[in-house]
Amino acid sequence: MALHFLLLFFAVVSVVAADEEAFIGVNIGTDLSDMPHPTQVVALLKSQQIRHVRLYDADQAMLLALAKTGIQVVVTVPNEELLAIGQSNSTAANWVSRNVVAHYPATNITAICVGSEVLTTLPNAAKVLVNAIKYIHSALVASNLDRQVKVSTPLSSSIILDSFPPSQAFFNRSLDPVLVPLLDFLQSTGSYLMLNIYPYYDYMQSNGVIPLDYALFKPLPPNKEAVDSNTLLHYTNVFDAMVDAAYFAMAFLNYTNIPVVVTESGWPSKGGSNEPDATVDNANTYNSNLIKHVFNKTGTPKHPGIAVSTYIYELYNEDMKPGPLSEKNWGLFDANGTPIYILHLTGSGAVLANDTSNQTFCIAKDGADPKMLQAALDWACGPGKVECSPLLQGQPCYEPDNVISHANYAFDTYYHKMGKTPDACDFNGVATISTSDPSHGSCLFPGSLGKNGTLGNLTAPSVNSTNSDSSAYNLRSCDLRIRSLLMVTGFLIWGVVLL
Repeated sequence: MALHFLLLFFAVVSVVAADEEAFIGVNIGTDLSDMPHPTQVVALLKSQQIRHVRLYDADQAMLLALAKTGIQVVVTVPNEELLAIGQSNSTAANWVSRNVVAHYPATNITAICVGSEVLTTLPNAAKVLVNAIKYIHSALVASNLDRQVKVSTPLSSSIILDSFPPSQAFFNRSLDPVLVPLLDFLQSTGSYLMLNIYPYYDYMQSNGVIPLDYALFKPLPPNKEAVDSNTLLHYTNVFDAMVDAAYFAMAFLNYTNIPVVVTESGWPSKGGSNEPDATVDNANTYNSNLIKHVFNKTGTPKHPGIAVSTYIYELYNEDMKPGPLSEKNWGLFDANGTPIYILHLTGSGAVLANDTSNQTFCIAKDGADPKMLQAALDWACGPGKVECSPLLQGQPCYEPDNVISHANYAFDTYYHKMGKTPDACDFNGVATISTSDPSHGSCLFPGSLGKNGTLGNLTAPSVNSTNSDSSAYNLRSCDLRIRSLLMVTGFLIWGVVLL
């Protein structure tokens, strides 16, 4: 038993990462009494810099509206069409011809979901699920699109049994006749396991066993972290535990190189009297922390540094959804495109910085090279003549003392000084325009509405102003870089001595 576990442990380590950078996408449901026109939907996606979407169908008007936007689109074979496609190769070919070939490449379709949670919501169709997937894939092969468009099917995380500790997780064995050929297909075609993960439901159904903070990605003291007794890995949130459980469950069946993509995850902002934790604050906390978790490339305890691409459920509140009140309130926006809440994403880039007021800000781009950021910061505080004294030690914008935070302030000040033209927010490609106010604490950025809704009173200097404070900042910045170099050198010398 011990040997089997060790082999399983090291097998899971070999899981390969997906080819592209991990991303955050959104699901677009349409059960709204006043569903926005596809062009309005696309306008909202563009304003939020959302580059990945998943549709629950292959709506022709939506696919046309998404054409030439570069947005990566996942289309879906609805569950009600699954039986017909799973029993007829020609029906699958017609579906691909009508919904993929007719739109590609103008509409950047990258994947097809064949059904959704079929094994748990439509078990009578389970017997044709893999056939439907293979028929859809064969149609893509015939159209020379099988390399560009992946095929998979979203699964509910509830099919993973004994999910904690993750190292003991396994799939419901009654589903093996479907899951084994499905995993064979995913492995042979280089596709991925699509998984829907809802820590909200795990928390609600745990009868108090799962702490709310653990479900919401909130920081936990070490004694509150969940420890896998087999691997001794520490888990600080439900999401990571479920992702690793999926990897271990696949490894149990000897599949160790199929990546996971989370096709649905989120938290409701409103619920009935028996859903006290479906609140705006909790929804904001969960989705903000989830987005940062993915973009920070934290990975999971089993796969640190390998982030899991995730689609947030969902773009709009769907007021026509049946079921409890919470079912209607998973959206980030209402039908008018107004945010249900402003995500806490300052410093995490422009994707889903969902403040749709007319205020725009210039901030450092996600993943920008730190050396290029520092060079751009030095330029802004020097030749760019930005008033950088608020970044000096003891001043309101000194903390957090890092190049990204300081660059955000300098870039935005320059951007506003130059009239908020797009060209003023480039800085050799390391800056981007955001609708999320990066102000924090007493550090108000130019154009910020502040806590009381009034414009921040920080004013940019004229082009002819002196830059003695900027020079002081540059000297301090240089000093910090030298200090950092000495610190790294010291650690290296310490390491050599220990050796």
